[in-house]
Amino acid sequence: MTGGSAVTASNRPAAKKRRSVWSLFGQIVGTTVKILIIPVLCVVALVVGLAIGYVVLGDGELADVFDMNTWKHMYDLVFTDGN
Repeated sequence: MTGGSAVTASNRPAAKKRRSVWSLFGQIVGTTVKILIIPVLCVVALVVGLAIGYVVLGDGELADVFDMNTWKHMYDLVFTDGN
């Protein structure tokens, strides 16, 4: 290797990229959406599954799916002692 130019590291600091406020805001919103999308989809799937199961399979009313007394009654049916 004679006469060739060698690649050397520069002693200069790397230029810092300056982000705008909107770019930072967009990144925060994007990250928040990515974090929350799975739990939100799980809750939606749970509600849809409860509604389909109760209305279609159980021949109940859709309004009863969101009534807490309905689910308390089902809990009591499953977990009460039969003595």
